[in-house]
Amino acid sequence: MDTPQDFRLDHALLRRRLRQAGVQGDETGSDFLAREIARRMDERLDLIRIAPRRILDLGCGAGHDLARLGERYPDAVRIGLDLAEPHLARAHARLAPTSSPLRRLFGKRVPPLGLAAANATQLPLADGSVSLIWANLMLPFIDEPLPVFREMCRVVETGGLVMFSSFGPDTLQELREILPTHRGERVHRFIDMHDLGDALIAAGFSDPVMDMEMTTLTYDSLDKLFADLRANAANNAALTRPRNLCGRTAWEQSRARYEQLRRNGSLPVTAEIIQGHAWKPASTQSHPDGRAVMRFHPQSHGQETSGHS
Repeated sequence: MDTPQDFRLDHALLRRRLRQAGVQGDETGSDFLAREIARRMDERLDLIRIAPRRILDLGCGAGHDLARLGERYPDAVRIGLDLAEPHLARAHARLAPTSSPLRRLFGKRVPPLGLAAANATQLPLADGSVSLIWANLMLPFIDEPLPVFREMCRVVETGGLVMFSSFGPDTLQELREILPTHRGERVHRFIDMHDLGDALIAAGFSDPVMDMEMTTLTYDSLDKLFADLRANAANNAALTRPRNLCGRTAWEQSRARYEQLRRNGSLPVTAEIIQGHAWKPASTQSHPDGRAVMRFHPQSHGQETSGHS
């Protein structure tokens, strides 16, 4: 798809924010939503028959999901790639001391673990070199999914699987509604599920299965929400973002408008959670008229999850 101007991101700013988030670490628990989504992605693997030889965690962060994948597939080689070197340092510290001492004790081979800094549009991997690509909340940090999916399709083997999660356009809708927009959009934009599905097909994957779930997080304060967004480098990075503050009066009015949404002592925050997976076929299947085959299984569930206060 042609990237709309509002989706074009300041990549230099994103790198600085991601590195800063890696330096600060995740001890505050601000990544609670990413951990919950990882759990749900892992549950989906219960229904998928795959025995991967090599696994790529794209946007691996501090290595939480690499540890989870190692538990599920103990014989697979794991590779973690991320833009931010501080995250990779934390991943190494987390994973290196726990490289299966019991397996070594009983003479079992310990698969190697590789960590490297890389851009998702230029993966330092050979064609067809991995069996499973896992990308948990990496896609919100890109402005164009097609080049990333093409790289995924290049490095995954025939019959291999890509599994990912992202946020949809309704994420942070309350914040989007209360902040002034006369000088530009102040809330990060997210790519629609159907656009992601179209990009998967265009990249060469077959039969994408996409799910969407609406979840309501709750926060005690707006300040805590902003703190979590900053801790996850998730605040607006659009090239079209306003470069100045909205002004004291406008800011106080925005806070007052959000307070009107408070229920049972908490402020609601919407998260549109997208999960998807697709396979790399031996050849792309299509209808006689040339249209690619594609399956969508959208779901719409309501759920409330409490944020950290």
